[in-house]
Amino acid sequence: MGRGKLRIYLGAAPGVGKTYAMLSEGHRRVERGTDLVVGFVEHHGRRRTQVMMHGLEEVPRREVEYRGSTFSEMDVDAVLARRPAVALVDELAHTNVPGCRNEKRWQDVEELLRAGVDVVSTVNIQHLESLGDVVESITGVRQRETVPDEVVRRADQIELVDMSPQALRRRMAHGNIYAPDKVDAALSNYFRPGNLTALRELALLWTADRVDEYLQQYRDEHSIRSTWQARERIVVGLTGGPEGRTLIRRAARMAAKGSGSEILAVYIARSDGLTSASPKELAVQRTLVEDLGGTFHHVIGEDIPGALLEFARGVNATQIVLGSSRRKTWQYMFGPGVGATVARESGPDLDVHIVTHDEVAKGRGLPVARGARLGRSRLIAGWVVGVAGPALLTLLLTATGATLASEAGPGFANEVLLFLFLNVLAALLGGMVPALASAAVGSLLLNYYFTPPTHTLTIADPENIVAIAIFVAVAVCVASVVDLAARRTHQAARLRAESEILSFLAGSVLRGETSLEALLERVRETFAMDSVALLERESDVAPWTCAGSVGGHGGTPPPERPEDAEVDMPVGDHMALALSGRVLPAEDRRVLAAFAAQAAVVLDRQRLAQEAGQARELAEGNRIRTALLAAVSHDLRTPLAAIKAAVSSLRSDDVAWSAEDEAELLEGIESGADRLDHLVGNLLDISRLQTGTVTPLIREIDLDEVVPMALVGVPEADVALDIPEELPMVAVDPGLLERAVANIVENAVKYSPPDRPVLVSASALGDRVELRVADGGPGVPDSEKDRIFEPFQRYGDAPRGAGVGLGLAVARGFAEAVGGRLTAEDTPGGGMTMVLTLRVARDRPPADPGLPVQVGSTSGTTAQKGRPAR
Repeated sequence: MGRGKLRIYLGAAPGVGKTYAMLSEGHRRVERGTDLVVGFVEHHGRRRTQVMMHGLEEVPRREVEYRGSTFSEMDVDAVLARRPAVALVDELAHTNVPGCRNEKRWQDVEELLRAGVDVVSTVNIQHLESLGDVVESITGVRQRETVPDEVVRRADQIELVDMSPQALRRRMAHGNIYAPDKVDAALSNYFRPGNLTALRELALLWTADRVDEYLQQYRDEHSIRSTWQARERIVVGLTGGPEGRTLIRRAARMAAKGSGSEILAVYIARSDGLTSASPKELAVQRTLVEDLGGTFHHVIGEDIPGALLEFARGVNATQIVLGSSRRKTWQYMFGPGVGATVARESGPDLDVHIVTHDEVAKGRGLPVARGARLGRSRLIAGWVVGVAGPALLTLLLTATGATLASEAGPGFANEVLLFLFLNVLAALLGGMVPALASAAVGSLLLNYYFTPPTHTLTIADPENIVAIAIFVAVAVCVASVVDLAARRTHQAARLRAESEILSFLAGSVLRGETSLEALLERVRETFAMDSVALLERESDVAPWTCAGSVGGHGGTPPPERPEDAEVDMPVGDHMALALSGRVLPAEDRRVLAAFAAQAAVVLDRQRLAQEAGQARELAEGNRIRTALLAAVSHDLRTPLAAIKAAVSSLRSDDVAWSAEDEAELLEGIESGADRLDHLVGNLLDISRLQTGTVTPLIREIDLDEVVPMALVGVPEADVALDIPEELPMVAVDPGLLERAVANIVENAVKYSPPDRPVLVSASALGDRVELRVADGGPGVPDSEKDRIFEPFQRYGDAPRGAGVGLGLAVARGFAEAVGGRLTAEDTPGGGMTMVLTLRVARDRPPADPGLPVQVGSTSGTTAQKGRPAR
């Protein structure tokens, strides 16, 4: 059964009508046919609340004695025994009387939810744990009964029961809340208009935050990128200049005009490092925005206007505040600027405010071309070819006399083509800026050295003017096309990388193959980080703990808190993925969010696997204990009963036993004691194997020294032993091997018919020795061969007195303890063969695998170096 759902009615103060609303909801659900009970409702003597309880089934309360008084509390066991679909439980923050199962009522509610019961409850805003200090500073009253915020935040539904302070005070004055003798004191103390107004604001803001979380979750689930102006969020775009302080203060004044507005300051830098801000100034601005109640964000984006708009839409912002440009007039030839671009592309859902400041038009350096991301080496090569190339070409042509006046020269048209070739090559290598520089240098050199009159900037022939103009135009066009192609190539590579990453995550989800460490290492490699850590905590106030981390070997340890990381990605309320090394671009956060969600899934999967393993171990332990009890109750009692009967007969004075009778009774006692000893020994052995306390002492030994000792007590006619002298020594624990062989042989004798003895033979195959125990019994189907090695398992119609089913389990356990292997095969002609494979001792050469040493005999006689079988 799944977890139940929790619905909470939240109020600002006592008396606003939470319990009344809860009971009204109860009546509505009963009318719809829902199985609903009242777990606990406190009406406080209010008549209207008492009337609302009529018609609802109420579970009897539990009476608890404490310090000579009797108190009534909710009977959790009675509600669980009743198992309704819905339970009404009032006063979620209530502290139970000592002697109850749980200290707090919200813990009782947790039990009901885990049992699959839906719960409707109530709580006041002053009982939330995180607001205790705030409420005390407002009302002067310290709330002793609190409930953790996370309990309320996890509720499936939170409904605010609101009432104005004036209406609540009128209700109080009419005696609808407290008794008449308490009304005056309440109105003049806790229920003052200022207190109620402040508590109401706390309740409204806290509920608004929860609604905002639900809204953001809905937008993420449905991939909604457009802004929903449900709440004012003001994004302040910072450049790192001193004007940022003015922008932050202006945004704070704008936010103050609307209650609940939020400020988010963001600094966007290019990843190539060509533009940078003063770290000291950014630190000052971060402190300022945090002091004003806002948050500071640092992201990287190649296209600053696009990254700013993407960030604003990602946080569902409604307004953007930017400063007037610091560029001088001539610098606008490079573009309209960030402010104008953001205002043009913001659309109807974002308001853009351009704020003037003291740094307007004071200059901020030349803008850098939008990154073509061609690499440092290509940029250097582009500048060399674009600037030094035309100069070298000019020296070459002038040295050979290749001027327009010289008939030996290639001609002006060809000279223009040579310079154009260098320009195109500079564009291909370095992008737009080196190409533009090459066009400028090349046009000047063509004019000065190759256009009559030479060595002047004057051009006499109009055709030459057209040629140089076309040269410059072609150079600019080529540079633009190359720059655009480079940026499109970078975007395509980025999108391809994102698709591969998302495909990898989707595949790992379907296959369930990725471990947490492997996934975090993939995150570190993907984003080129120094270290990555998955952090979690139990509540909003609990310390962060590391669920898994990678990296940190280069001197930078993994972050221990999200605040210590350059990048953090929240995963739910109490989990975050923290990365250290560098600041990520804004567009990378989308992929990082997918990684973070997958990390949480992998962590949950690992924990579920651990819990499943523990559950299997507990189930196996319970099964073994149950089987052990069955064995003790029957198989162990059978020899005990035989021993007790024989002893009682011998002690009887009524019968005169003959010597033969006494010998037979004593033999029965000895047989029962031996059988009991054998059963208890097997139980102790399986217990040692289950607890992992078997410590083998490995040494080299011959099989013919161990196997005969294992056959002590087995009738000679029941076993045929075949151990060749040529067998190499094996590396085993002799004691464990003897016990394993004894159990195997005993099991084979038990199922083999009397006229067909069990054959125990051995052979050497390569670096191993195989001991085979073949019986002529009914055999075991292939589907059951593995099950017969489990504890307390017996195949077929074996009688109850044949043992408790531990022999083969103990034998396999001991075989594995000494490094061997025990398997089951079919015996030719019928029956089953147990194959015990052991390792050959290292100092003895293994037998030739092509000539296995094996001497077999199908007769019931002994064939072991003249030694009788035991």
